Amino acid sequence: MEFNIALLKGDGIGPEIVDSAVAVLEKAAEKFGHKFNFTSYLIGGCAIDATGKPLPQETVDGCLASDSVLLGAVGGPKWDDQPGENRPEKALLGIREALGLYTNLRPAKLYPALRNASPLKDGIVGDGFDLMIVRELTGGIYFGDRGYRQGKYGEEAFDTEAYSVTEIERIGRVAFDSAMKRSKKLCSIDKANVLESSRLWRKTMHRLAEEYPQVEYSDMFVDNAAMQLVRNPRQFDVIVTSNMFGDILSDEASQITGSIGMLASASMGETTRGMYEPIHGSAPDIAGQNKANPIATILSGAMMLRYSFGLSDEADAIEKAVDNVLNAGYRTADLMGSSEGSPLTCTEMTQKISEAL
Repeated sequence: MEFNIALLKGDGIGPEIVDSAVAVLEKAAEKFGHKFNFTSYLIGGCAIDATGKPLPQETVDGCLASDSVLLGAVGGPKWDDQPGENRPEKALLGIREALGLYTNLRPAKLYPALRNASPLKDGIVGDGFDLMIVRELTGGIYFGDRGYRQGKYGEEAFDTEAYSVTEIERIGRVAFDSAMKRSKKLCSIDKANVLESSRLWRKTMHRLAEEYPQVEYSDMFVDNAAMQLVRNPRQFDVIVTSNMFGDILSDEASQITGSIGMLASASMGETTRGMYEPIHGSAPDIAGQNKANPIATILSGAMMLRYSFGLSDEADAIEKAVDNVLNAGYRTADLMGSSEGSPLTCTEMTQKISEAL
């Protein structure tokens, strides 16, 4: 089979980790008899430098013409003085909207081999945990009305949180369907004791729950959810929540796995074309030093094979290769902790995973 993949390498460590994922995907293509055609496009700070815009139209058109998209990371202090509408991060919102990607799937898994890297005690994490955060991606406060106005104490800024029933229903169905494919357990996170938008969120989720009687459904306030994730992450299987809450909670979940460099994500819409990316940032402090952990991006490539291309065996093979490398004791710097030995470079870890594959 042949697929066209758009590469958005971006800034900082983005080019290094995307190149690593491409190397593993090419190894998978060789092993299973596929052909992946890769085309690179500009996004973020590098796009600002080249075109003056964080998201050139050529990039949007190229992604729309592809079968799927692999993204590295955007941003860095070099572009901190850009106006809000022209910051590198604005490109992420723009490309998600242009591709109609309203669902973000963020698995948070603690590998048994990395149990010592988790900041949580052994009695809390046990043999590890495996949960899925389903985050709404194109609504809420990040896309609501915003601006400046004169308020009670003078000039003030505002951002508006707004959700429609349609937006809540479509992300809710993704979450319930995900739960049906896993352990049939779903927790919806909101702030319905304070926010009107959360009250509509909860009302809509309750109505959807009636359509999925096999799923054990529960609600939780976001402040309690933040505590429960570190108190007992194993109580969760699938979590569904709004854009801003999902942004915060998924980063918290990533940290209790031991390293943010381990977690992949998939952004999906109505078509099979998705955008796949690690959840970490551009890490400008180590960019170009061959120190980055490529595993999250490699696993994002595996998610692409599974969700966009329907290549489950190929995705399983990549994930098993990562497991085998970690079980063999190989680590990048972010995973070392108190382990003995020298950390692998980004390219060395990529090579180990390719060999295991």
